[in-house]
Amino acid sequence: MELIVAVYDDWGIGREGTQPIALSADRKFFRETTRGSTVIVGRKTAMDFPGQKPLPGRVNLLLSHSGAELPGFTLCRTPEEAMEKAGKQRCFVIGGGSVYRQMLPLCDRAYVTKVHTTPESDTFFPNLEESPEWGAPEILQSGEENGIAYEMLLYTRR
Repeated sequence: MELIVAVYDDWGIGREGTQPIALSADRKFFRETTRGSTVIVGRKTAMDFPGQKPLPGRVNLLLSHSGAELPGFTLCRTPEEAMEKAGKQRCFVIGGGSVYRQMLPLCDRAYVTKVHTTPESDTFFPNLEESPEWGAPEILQSGEENGIAYEMLLYTRR
């Protein structure tokens, strides 16, 4: 299983259920990387999708303990159920914070866009650079948008 996330310099990923700063280059990278795959998402993150609708061109699994269903999403109550429903298809964990924490131990690849700024965040992703379980990242792409530098990195589990 894989995950994809955008983090700020302090490994923050969001504030009040959304990304404080989102780059179009990262959104494009996300679309291209996850297109045609299964995605696992939490309820709060799904509620932040445009129109609260599932992402097109993907199988959308909603990981939620509350049991609250959203139209177009397949409800899963546990990480194990989400893995079972994903089957053998390529599958990405796409957030939010609690879903990343639950699913990170099951992932062996992490696509991380590092956005080199530090807006105020209330949700954080584990710093993979400090984890002995994750190797040094491969730089896939880098650039600058609106004066903000970024890098798309691929971390692999050791």
